[in-house]
Amino acid sequence: MRLARIAHPGGVAFASIEGDGGSDDAAQVLEIAEHPFGNPNFTGKRWPLADVRLLAPILPSKVIAVGRNYAKHATEFGNEVPADPMLFIKPSTTVIGPNAPIRRPRGVGRVDFEGELAIVIGQPVKNVPAARAASAILGYTVANDVSARDLQKADGQWGRAKGFDTFCPLGPWIETSLDAADLALKSEVDGVLKQDGRTSDLVHKIPELVEFVSGVMTLLPGDVILTGTPEGVGPIEDGQSVSITIEGIGTLTNPVQDV
Repeated sequence: MRLARIAHPGGVAFASIEGDGGSDDAAQVLEIAEHPFGNPNFTGKRWPLADVRLLAPILPSKVIAVGRNYAKHATEFGNEVPADPMLFIKPSTTVIGPNAPIRRPRGVGRVDFEGELAIVIGQPVKNVPAARAASAILGYTVANDVSARDLQKADGQWGRAKGFDTFCPLGPWIETSLDAADLALKSEVDGVLKQDGRTSDLVHKIPELVEFVSGVMTLLPGDVILTGTPEGVGPIEDGQSVSITIEGIGTLTNPVQDV
């Protein structure tokens, strides 16, 4: 199932997408009552996908990101791969949806894109073992861990560099029926390929990440874990457009604007 969050003629709702998700003009969105967790209940309302606007597919209570989880990305910045997952938090206010602008704050210097696979949690969990991690996952979406690179280097910790409003685009939807162990991930800036990796290159795999993060903090329905980015990250400038595509999910595109 493809789960989305949409703005429709009557308001905002969760929905399921039927059809080819975006490339098919006949795709329909079916409104879900209340929330998408468990067994969703449908209201009976539906619209053509072209008549609604896709929002961030989930509004998490927290976004937990994993740093340096692709060996080649760690190497491109002269860093070692950590023995344990390196965690940092992005505020919920960083989250935006497809086609919403990434806003580059004044005076921050270089701002980079980072294409990532995102895990969306489906139920409250604490200390879940890796063997049962799949039961805690609602599905997967595409993420962009936007980073103010100069501030990241200057501060030594990453809260400010990763925490600006709009610095966590998510979308276009959540794919609930997917084996995410080996998916192609590509990032483009203005149509030029910048990242070309596979999720099979993750140092710490998805079940390990869910176990590790839930051992630190309780994960709530809708919480998001960003799994790390492959090599090839780079700067984005005012007027450019960033598109991140993950096999089996879709493409997340966002324009860039200076504030």
